[in-house]
Amino acid sequence: MFFFVVVFVGFILTLIVADVLYINKQAVLTLIRSRYILHALWMSVWTSLVATALALLFAVPVGYSLSRFRFPGRAVVNAIIDLPIIFPPLVVGLTLLVFFSQTALGKWIETGLGLEFIFQPRGIVLCQFVSAASFALRSSKSAFDDVDSRYENVALTLGCRRWGSFTRVCLPLAAGGVVTGGILTWARSFGLFGPLMIFVGSFRGRTEVLATTVFLEQSVGNLEVALAVAVFMMLIAVAALTVIHIVGGRTRLTV
Repeated sequence: MFFFVVVFVGFILTLIVADVLYINKQAVLTLIRSRYILHALWMSVWTSLVATALALLFAVPVGYSLSRFRFPGRAVVNAIIDLPIIFPPLVVGLTLLVFFSQTALGKWIETGLGLEFIFQPRGIVLCQFVSAASFALRSSKSAFDDVDSRYENVALTLGCRRWGSFTRVCLPLAAGGVVTGGILTWARSFGLFGPLMIFVGSFRGRTEVLATTVFLEQSVGNLEVALAVAVFMMLIAVAALTVIHIVGGRTRLTV
């Protein structure tokens, strides 16, 4: 069994090391000094954080509702929530583009309300939210499923109201899973590429994020710079996944 662990992990590490060895000093300096790449980094950070916050805003009530209540169409709702996970990412961008450019409601949002999303930074947030929110929703539901509803019932018998039993008992016990879902959502949003190219494009200094920076640098022959950005994103992903495993381990120990 351990042989397969060594082979798989060794293969992944070999790929990463090959990328690192290919990068030269000039590529690293370009990554640090380029104002366009720094702007793409800032754009990736703030848009992914906003998208994650929006996802968590929906994840807690949706996850709790699906975990605790039975209602008509619940299976359909579950399927729709999981749909963005199995969707080809390009389909998300294409669907958003068609909605806002071809439908009456989408055009009214763009022109009537003045909320422009196509080729705009807020469109990045929308793409990230639609593509990644399902991870937060599903993780939250699983976290609430793991919390025995009897704890809430005991709180109700001790004088807590429904809201109090939720905020003081259920939510703290499910917090680890909610946080894990948030980190997964952020990681997916941070590295999103396909939908953004269709829906918002990759205009330098405006809608460029790190994922599209890799594509732009590679397309003009700057392979070393593209790899430097890619390795930087991999390090961020490793850090995020490490936090997930630490939070998950602590949650299991606490429960």
